[in-house]
Amino acid sequence: MFPIFRDRVPAGGLLAEALAGRSFENAVELALPRGGVPVAMAVAEALHAPLDLILVRKLGAPTQPELAVGAVVDGAQPEIVLNDAIVAELGVSQAEINRIAARELGVIAMRRQRWLSGRPPTSLAGCTALIVDDGIATGATVRAAVHAVRRQGAVKVIVATPVAPAEVVAGLAEIADDVVVLETPRPFHAIGRFYDDFSQLSDDDVTRMLADARHPPPVA
Repeated sequence: MFPIFRDRVPAGGLLAEALAGRSFENAVELALPRGGVPVAMAVAEALHAPLDLILVRKLGAPTQPELAVGAVVDGAQPEIVLNDAIVAELGVSQAEINRIAARELGVIAMRRQRWLSGRPPTSLAGCTALIVDDGIATGATVRAAVHAVRRQGAVKVIVATPVAPAEVVAGLAEIADDVVVLETPRPFHAIGRFYDDFSQLSDDDVTRMLADARHPPPVA
């Protein structure tokens, strides 16, 4: 499978074109860092929507940290989204979940401080939440984000990304109000295969992009 997109910025431009004809009332765009930020910037500019981050951390099982019992998602009121079947199978207690979530919320707080100088999350009450990433592979992180923003008061949830597997798109369509995906290639494999340049972004890159989004240069 040959690359489809040159890099994240033009991919964001194409995604913005796909979203341009739609009406989003009280839209707030939520980028999944790091890779979702440059994609989301192009979309935010086209839709004239405020841009924030949505930070999601896996809750690893106490004895099997690689196995997710759920996720914690930041917001005005952080949300824990659990995989009830795995929690029951492993017998993970609420006290253990709270302990793991507190640790991961600490990581989220550090990243929000680093990237947004500690600016609190945007309130989603009564808003349309537009969740954007540079690609979706399994959909686990995005699913947690969708559930969390609904609990935080979003009246409509849209997921938008340049590339994702068709079966993942179908699953997300069951929980989101709309899913906008430019390409659903088969076989899928890794997201990076569909970009000529899929370079990892640094913390400084994310900080600079978000600062530019908040303070765009004046029009000449």
